[in-house]
Amino acid sequence: MDGASLSVMNQTVPAGAVASSDPLAALLEELQFSLNEGPCVDAATWRRPVLEPDVRMLPAGRWPALLAPLGDTPIRAVFAFPLQIGEIRLGVMDLYRKHPGQLSDPELNTALAYADAATNVLLSGRGDDDDVPDLLLDPVRHRAKVHQATGMVMVQAAVTIDEAFSLLVARSYAEDRPLMDVADDVVARRMRFAPVVADPSRGQPDPGGEGRARS
Repeated sequence: MDGASLSVMNQTVPAGAVASSDPLAALLEELQFSLNEGPCVDAATWRRPVLEPDVRMLPAGRWPALLAPLGDTPIRAVFAFPLQIGEIRLGVMDLYRKHPGQLSDPELNTALAYADAATNVLLSGRGDDDDVPDLLLDPVRHRAKVHQATGMVMVQAAVTIDEAFSLLVARSYAEDRPLMDVADDVVARRMRFAPVVADPSRGQPDPGGEGRARS
């Protein structure tokens, strides 16, 4: 690979890149988010990897707005991997390289392993290089705990699974704590989320009802 980027989700659509290995990777993400099409968008929508060995040989009508500006770059192959736990979509990992060609089986297995690691990074907030080997060796522990906590919040707050995950993330940011710590508190029943109160004037859930912790 010549570059990589990591984007996060806003509900069910990509919301923007949180990390890019180089300016070309950042440009690839910016083009996709601005035009709302491309491998990252499709991977998020379809919930499966999108593997394009040569973006200059795509069929007519595939990403029509993206192909022109992408053709001005040296990018030839793009591989997008959704980052998710169950029904919860967290983000997408995009990889690119400057020569065309399919991923070999070992390359695909390595990419999938790093997609697991990237998922755990988003969940745990751990991003130091020294953490990555541990994340690769234990690809499901963080996701299982957060998925369990999200299901509990969904019932407590009477919201959808995506909204429940958003409540967990909001609490994590509000308390400046790792998401895993918040999930641990929910699963251990040290924290509960009150039902979200709808605001009729806005047709949206009232942020004031957002997951108040109760002993």
